Amino acid sequence: MDPSALLLSSGMAVAAGVVGCFAVMRRMTLAADAMSHVALPGIGLALVLHLNPVIGGVAMLLVGAVLIWGLEQRTGISTETVVGVVFSFALAVGSMLASGEELIDALLGKPGVVRPTELVFGLLAPLAVVVFLVWARNRLLIALVSPDLARTVNIHVERLNLGFLVAFALTVALGLRYLGVLLMGSLIIIPAATAKHLAGNIRAMFLLAVGVSVGSTLAGTALASILHRPTGPLIIAVAAGCFFVSLAWRRPA
Repeated sequence: MDPSALLLSSGMAVAAGVVGCFAVMRRMTLAADAMSHVALPGIGLALVLHLNPVIGGVAMLLVGAVLIWGLEQRTGISTETVVGVVFSFALAVGSMLASGEELIDALLGKPGVVRPTELVFGLLAPLAVVVFLVWARNRLLIALVSPDLARTVNIHVERLNLGFLVAFALTVALGLRYLGVLLMGSLIIIPAATAKHLAGNIRAMFLLAVGVSVGSTLAGTALASILHRPTGPLIIAVAAGCFFVSLAWRRPA
């Protein structure tokens, strides 16, 4: 793996670890995995138009984030339910637009030559995600505990939720090349779930989640080059292995 691709995959892993902590605390475990599938129609449409699939995936994820947020605000239905409906529709449309080997690459990812636009996006997007979540972490935590309390201290909960969904969408987009729409949600959730039952406080949870995410990405990439196997599944296998091993050190309830 060339140095630029390794740098981008590490940035993706850092963003996934941070976003995953908030997703786990918001009980978006299943919704997080489903939301990554929203990229599929964009990828399929980009392939039909002979464009870079990552561009289509990013565009569709951002549109999906705004759509999910709008439906949640208008209907009062939970984020998990709205994401599930949008996911099902996106999966159906995406499966019709992409087929064969192209569909497999979209679902599982396929590392390749990094283009200049992807390099810029891969460097700026994780930085933007991490900066936003660090800047908004206290408000996000207050809104998580009590949205009503958050409003009384002049926190714009709806705007904050939109910001989080956009950050989540950008994080998923970062992993499309390496993990595809099927596996990126797993990298967001598994390291955070591992850190949640090991960490004694919020700060430690973030650090552990990022450590597991980056470590799994680097180890999975190295194993893929040694075993000549697809990178994405090995990254997730390593992350899942960390989760199961960590159960032996689980903190007492």
